[in-house]
Amino acid sequence: MFGICNLAIVPVRSEPSDRSEIVTQLLFGEHIEILERQNQWARIKIQFDDYEGWVDSKQYQVISEANYNQLSNDAIILNADLIDYISAPDNLLLPIPLGASLSFLNNSEINTSNFDFEGTKTSGIKPKSALISTAFMYLNAPYLWGGKTPFGIDCSGFTQMVYKLNGYKIHRDASQQALEGEALSFIEESEAGDLAFFDNDEGNIIHVGIIMDNNYIIHASGKVRIDRLDHLGIYNPETNKHTHKLRVIKKII
Repeated sequence: MFGICNLAIVPVRSEPSDRSEIVTQLLFGEHIEILERQNQWARIKIQFDDYEGWVDSKQYQVISEANYNQLSNDAIILNADLIDYISAPDNLLLPIPLGASLSFLNNSEINTSNFDFEGTKTSGIKPKSALISTAFMYLNAPYLWGGKTPFGIDCSGFTQMVYKLNGYKIHRDASQQALEGEALSFIEESEAGDLAFFDNDEGNIIHVGIIMDNNYIIHASGKVRIDRLDHLGIYNPETNKHTHKLRVIKKII
């Protein structure tokens, strides 16, 4: 069984309960495989990154396997504005966030509500230099565990969405992203757009950010913010101390 998100932002939870923690979010237009049904809940796998979790069965639209496969093979088309809206013939306006998927709108078998979009779209692979300007669109977005939008985002959701908007696919969690790409020996070898990963005292990767020029980093900690980066980690000039311990720098693209 397969489905597509037909709402702006849908929570994906670790367990089939409204009280369970949000592990990620489904954005409008993202398509999924339904792995299991349990009362009003469905355990899903998101096609883009194979991430699994539970969603309310009332918060997606069922689609055929053929349409799922077509969407999986089609070019990804995304909303490129912080927030825009989808319109329908009955004057319905549905707000959608930055990074919402618009790929299905030309498929009448899926787009049964005749949704239309007249805003700014983005598609295809952009130069690596575009990553930082995209990251700036999320600046000051509040930190939200499991979040993927300018209204709330976590550290790895931030890096994944910035890369996705520029045509690159990386995994959802920081620990997964840390397994991708080529490790660099020194900060001096890095360039804007590379990813820096940070660990805790047990050696587990717990944080990720996007390296900028001149030893700065943009990352989600409390909010999406810009701090200094050195060989020890992230230095917060407001508190005059390091907040995250550097583990590895990865060149992903």
